[in-house]
Amino acid sequence: MLIGAACSQAQAQTSVTIYGRVDAGVDYQSSVALKDANGNLTGQTGSKLAASGNQWGTSMIGFKGTEDLGGGLSAFFLLESGFDATKGTTNGSALFNRRSYVGLNGSAGSIKFGKNLFIVNDIWYLDPTGQQFMGTASLVKGRNWPGANNVIEYQTPTWSGFNATAQTSLGEQAGSTKNGRSDGISLVYTNGGLELRGIYDVIRDTNGRYTDVYSASKDLIVGGTYTIDALKLYAGYENISAPDTAAPTDPDKLNHYWIGVNYTLTPALTLIGGAFHAKLNHDAGSASLFMVGTNYNLSKRTLLYTAIGTVRNKGNANFGTEFDNPLPGHAQNGGYAGISHTF
Repeated sequence: MLIGAACSQAQAQTSVTIYGRVDAGVDYQSSVALKDANGNLTGQTGSKLAASGNQWGTSMIGFKGTEDLGGGLSAFFLLESGFDATKGTTNGSALFNRRSYVGLNGSAGSIKFGKNLFIVNDIWYLDPTGQQFMGTASLVKGRNWPGANNVIEYQTPTWSGFNATAQTSLGEQAGSTKNGRSDGISLVYTNGGLELRGIYDVIRDTNGRYTDVYSASKDLIVGGTYTIDALKLYAGYENISAPDTAAPTDPDKLNHYWIGVNYTLTPALTLIGGAFHAKLNHDAGSASLFMVGTNYNLSKRTLLYTAIGTVRNKGNANFGTEFDNPLPGHAQNGGYAGISHTF
């Protein structure tokens, strides 16, 4: 009877939630570099009009739950998969391709094990677009929004406005603890309308080396936001380095700067603006992205969004407003509009 009563009490203190988001719209990019059947550049460009999915935010479906274990301790889990609403396809082959973890939370903080977004995704808090397709990921070719497998993550409680999160993603290779491993830490301080954040992470290749600024590198991010009534200001700096890059002419350092603003014009309408600049070493060029956008809430769950922007490349840089890049040194304009519905 005591066991039955305990089980009944635990079930009463357990919650499971199904949640998700569907995001889709239309997308345009000018001056997309054209390729031949072998994937080689033809030297020509063309415009691209397409149905868009995930431009404002990832379409996803997830399951999350908690259980009160007593004494201030609770267990939790989260299973989440992203998909493309315009095609009905998943974003990757894994069943839960975004997050799948389990953990414990208590007065000493929280710990989780499983699959999660890599800690560099905390740049979301410093991005005036909220990590839309045109935002802090554009001029680093997605370096700051990867996922991570085999994660162990610890988050401290908040002390006088300070909070820290540490994460490691195990490489699981025999004979080396470094090969394929990623590590990072995120520090945040909040005081009224001020939030300051610092992130440092490393992503190693399968040989434990830093060989590509966009995929296997060291990354330092510092920045902050300040909210004054309806106005929120953003500023950030990112330094990426890949000291083991093989070719001496390939870039092994990238400096990235940005400023931005959100202004809540009405309870339903938010105006967005951002300016981003990136410079590569070894004469690999530089680029600037300028964008403006709007978020319009039809309800608490349904949002209309728009964004337009332009990228100005110099030298050998060929950054795009989104995934499809222009020719090196060429400019590109782009924009998207759509609907995002959460449940």
